[in-house]
This record gives sequence, structure tokens and C-alpha cells, in this order.
Amino acid sequence: MNRPTKAALASLTLLSLAALTACGGSSDSETATDKPKSGESANADKAPSPSERLASTVVTTSDADGFRVDKPQDEFVFAKSTDEVTVDKPVCAPLAYAMNQLPLGNPEADLTRVASGQTDAETEMTKGIVYTYVTLSAHPSGDAQSAFADARKAVDACGDGFTAEANGDKSPYDSVTPEKVTPAGDESLGFASTLTSRAVQHVVHGEIVRSGDVLAVYFSVDGMAIANGRPSDAKLSPTVVKAQNGKLG
Repeated sequence: MNRPTKAALASLTLLSLAALTACGGSSDSETATDKPKSGESANADKAPSPSERLASTVVTTSDADGFRVDKPQDEFVFAKSTDEVTVDKPVCAPLAYAMNQLPLGNPEADLTRVASGQTDAETEMTKGIVYTYVTLSAHPSGDAQSAFADARKAVDACGDGFTAEANGDKSPYDSVTPEKVTPAGDESLGFASTLTSRAVQHVVHGEIVRSGDVLAVYFSVDGMAIANGRPSDAKLSPTVVKAQNGKLG
């Protein structure tokens, strides 16, 4: 995978620069791995832990035809936890988390995957590889509903944009707009956000789906377009979103 030059990285802090190479994102919490602990797997009657539940339901390459699904790397991560993020408008914090692969609410476990492939969304502006991030989080009773409500409030309240900051880097978002999405899970919402880099406008898209006590947060970006100063409109991959929603039930 081609990476942007150091000069390009130095000139941008938007989206934490993580999205520019599809390598940003938070580490899986609660040591959420794809393999159950040996002691737990030996007990067939024991309920899976939150991290095991997520690992068993997260989308994989075999689920998303034409896309490669990987664990993101931390090389250009904007923040490793929500505690590191400050937002000039606190109500907008859920959107800052959603667009930087950080979980919403107070989950018991979370993990992130990134799907890369030729875009299958209907858009004339984006041509080539688009990265769709998927962040799953498992929540205690009532927390997923509360986190989803906060995210909906953020979409409604942050139309004129906001700025997130972490570890000395700033990510300004010019605007936020609600978007219609295919209904999924118990409740779902979509949004688009615009940002400007070197006088070039880019549009990114997100979707949040609640299925019981699990939240799925989707976010898409054309990182190379941002690095190369080319306008972009990176819509979510329908293939990836449908595959993940299908696994959540």
C-alpha cells in the first residue's frame, strides 16, 4: 500500500493523519483478540466475554467480497483513548470519537477493523481505494442506548462544525450533516462531515448502528486524496456495512 510522503504528513493534522494511510485507529480494548483465552475456551458452558463476542462477530475479509479487512496499526493514531481528546464543543465529542476510531460511551470492550478496496459506493468524486473503518463496542446494560442518543444529539447540534484536539494535533471539521441510511439493528443514524485541507474540500461519511448492547460505528475516508490535494467524497462501502450489520443481527 502506498504511503504519503513525510512532507504530506507534516502538512496535515486532519483526521489525525491516521486515515491517510488507513493505518490509524485505536487498539482493541480489554485485550480483545481473535482467539479466546485457553481457560475460557475449555469451559463450554461459560458465556463468552465481551471481547470474545466482538471478535466472533466483527466483519472479515471472507465476509466482504472484494475488500481486504485488517487490524489497523497505531502509527498515525490521533488518540489512543477518548481521555486524550478535547473538543471545543463538548456536545460534538461523539462525532470526534466516531471519526477517529474511538468507541462511544463506556464500553466493556471494543475493537476496530479497516476494510480497503475499490469503492462500491455511488460517487463521481472518489475514484480508487476508499477505507471503511468499523469500530465495534460491547456495552453494559443501558450504556449503548445512552451512547447512541448522545451521538444523535451531536449530529443535530454540530451542523456548523467543531474542532477536536489530541496530543498537540487539531482536527477541524467544517460542518456536519445528517444522512439517511438503510435501517439496521435496533436503531441507526448516518452523517457526513466536510473538512478542508490546503484549500481543498473533502467529505467523509459515518454511520452508527445499535444492535442490542453492541454499537457498530462506520467511518470512510479517501486518505490519498487528502494527501495529494485532490477533492474527495468518501462514501461508506455498502458491501462492508451490510456484511457487518448482517453479522450483528
